[in-house]
Amino acid sequence: MRSSRATDLLWVAALALLMIGAGLGLRQPQNVDEERFLGVALEMMQNHSWLIPHRAGEIYPDKPPLFMWAVAFFTWLTGLPHVALYLPALLAGIITSLCLYDLGWRLWNRQTGVIAVLLYLASYQTYSIHRTGQIDGFLSLWIAIGLYGMVRHLLLGPAWRWYYVGCFAMGLGVISKGVGFLPILMLIPYAFAVRRGWMPVVPMPGNAARWLLGIGCMLLAVSIWLVPLLLSVYLAQAPESIAYVKEILFKQTAERYVNAWHHPEPFWFFFVEVIPKYWLPIFLALPWLIPAWYRELRRRDARLLLLLGWVVLVLLFFSLSTGKRKIYIYPALPALVLATAPLVPMLLQRWFGQRPRLRRIAIWIAGVWFALWCARGFVEPLVEGANPHEEVMHEAAERSAGAPLAIIHWREGHWLFARQPIVHFRFASGAGSDPLVGWLRQNPEGYGLVPASELDVCFDRDQAASLGETSRADWFLVSAAADSGRCEGRLADETYRFRWE
Repeated sequence: MRSSRATDLLWVAALALLMIGAGLGLRQPQNVDEERFLGVALEMMQNHSWLIPHRAGEIYPDKPPLFMWAVAFFTWLTGLPHVALYLPALLAGIITSLCLYDLGWRLWNRQTGVIAVLLYLASYQTYSIHRTGQIDGFLSLWIAIGLYGMVRHLLLGPAWRWYYVGCFAMGLGVISKGVGFLPILMLIPYAFAVRRGWMPVVPMPGNAARWLLGIGCMLLAVSIWLVPLLLSVYLAQAPESIAYVKEILFKQTAERYVNAWHHPEPFWFFFVEVIPKYWLPIFLALPWLIPAWYRELRRRDARLLLLLGWVVLVLLFFSLSTGKRKIYIYPALPALVLATAPLVPMLLQRWFGQRPRLRRIAIWIAGVWFALWCARGFVEPLVEGANPHEEVMHEAAERSAGAPLAIIHWREGHWLFARQPIVHFRFASGAGSDPLVGWLRQNPEGYGLVPASELDVCFDRDQAASLGETSRADWFLVSAAADSGRCEGRLADETYRFRWE
């Protein structure tokens, strides 16, 4: 069909909106990441502490705040927190689709751009990332813009403005989740291609100042948050704020990469546990794609060298870290899709060229794949039902008549769905029931929320009320009357109080 590029872009945006946005409004936070990030964003709106995130009154030091800013903005814009949580990833998926179409069209042709978008939206990891309210979906927005800017400059340039836009986007990625700088790694295969004279790479000698200005753009984006943060911490000289700066700038970046304390996995984790499932359907075509890529690389095609070289570098970067999660390698998927798209017509011709029946079957399978994926967006929220933390906290508020509630071994859902004042003794505290007993003895009008594993340590089970079950524990409501006297009741060193307005 004859179509203008503008019309194509509208269709691409509409398809991405349909596939990623299916079921939007039915979804609600279900996992700890979604509960945490929505809660942090709402607490920012409540206490106006935009530079340092908080979780139930305690500083949350694990991630920079840009994603939470975005969720807060969309909450303000829509008035619907359970919708706002998913809008950053939805926006990222739409923009990534547009970038892939445009790069496919510019590097090869319109057909390649369309195939790239379809492959991207058909990939299982796209579904698993962009349907959730997590940072990685939002991070992919800045990775995609950074990748777009680098490709426009290195393969279709010189395009210094796009290079600066890409670098600025990488800086925003850094204050979203640290690794936003990843597209800059494309300079490594670019330098190799320039040195060996590969085409259509664009040599740009004698521009050291211009190259360094890109780093300045990245630092400028980072400074949007970092400079006000450092100034406020310097002026306040609060010990907890100083500790936050050290944590977020050093421990949660370099130290976490070199010596991760969560999700330890072997070097081959991504290749064995993640790629075979999450990079479907491309993974199924690798036996044919790898020889085809090899032939094109032997012809010195710099387009594939830069794209595939960057994918390899991203995989290597995350594989060398001691901590690994399935979502980490998602930034590499768009580049892999773009390197696969120009070879798809050749593969289809090889598989189904003179077999019209097989071709029709393949078309039906692809159509069913997309239809099921879209339908799942509406069905999944109905199957999951209400968040069990919401039910537990509703029951706690009803049975305690809204009295202050002290919580131990709690998860983010308890705080997010709290309907009464809550008290806790640090999120990661392993002190158990003892500080709760001490608090109840000083506040006999209050109540405590206790998991089943801690109930018999300090309380009489007969005096406790069952509230329900979450994925981690059965929860019970206790009052001062349930105190068995078996515990000393030593008060915690730090006590935090929080209440949703």
